[in-house]
Amino acid sequence: MESFTASFSSSMDSIKARAEETVQNQGELGRLKSSLTEADAEFVKVLAVKTQKEAKQLVTRGSISSTRARIQDLQKRVQVQRARRDEYTAIMSQQSLALATSKETEHQDIDHKREIQEAMLWYNMVLGFKIEGGRGVKFTFNNISLKNPYEEYSFAIRYENDMYTLLACDPQLNDTKQLIHELNKTNGLFKFVRKLREKFQEAAPHGFLPQPTTLHQETTISVSAPGFSISSDISESSSMTSQNFR
Repeated sequence: MESFTASFSSSMDSIKARAEETVQNQGELGRLKSSLTEADAEFVKVLAVKTQKEAKQLVTRGSISSTRARIQDLQKRVQVQRARRDEYTAIMSQQSLALATSKETEHQDIDHKREIQEAMLWYNMVLGFKIEGGRGVKFTFNNISLKNPYEEYSFAIRYENDMYTLLACDPQLNDTKQLIHELNKTNGLFKFVRKLREKFQEAAPHGFLPQPTTLHQETTISVSAPGFSISSDISESSSMTSQNFR
């Protein structure tokens, strides 16, 4: 009997110890669960911040790519506009030469003349392009030099006996004889004016300064603004109001 009592008491003590250990384990498990919950919450916050940063980076990259594409598009448009500007300049040069050398200029249709004069005024204001008639036809450009946009570059040609002749070039350029030869061969005034302008642009960055022009004009007719303005040399009669030039 005593042996049974002792065995029972020992079993109860063991069960009690296990129960206490279980309670302790449950408490520890609760603390671990709480810590895990807090860790999960912190992880979610960190992940949210990281996701937000990545989203901002993606937006920034997209904005940069869009800006670059827009810059490239604008550069292409500028190139197209420059090409058109040169083309229109040469076209107007050819039209002005035809007007200056025509014997029937004063009999042309008034509306047609007004349109040409308005176009010439636009080119004079926007492109710094001016045409004058005298012994020949003088073409003047500015907006060539980056250092001095108002600096003028000019050349003068004459069309006589079915042949073009270069009267003056200010400043002096290389290869002008070859260009005149090509002009007389192809009659491509458009290309000639464009080539001369390109030559002036090439000369400008190297510091070439305009030299005094060798063109001696007896009479100057300016078509850079509405209406023809006529000025005569002192030796000419003051009563002369119009003249045909070749």
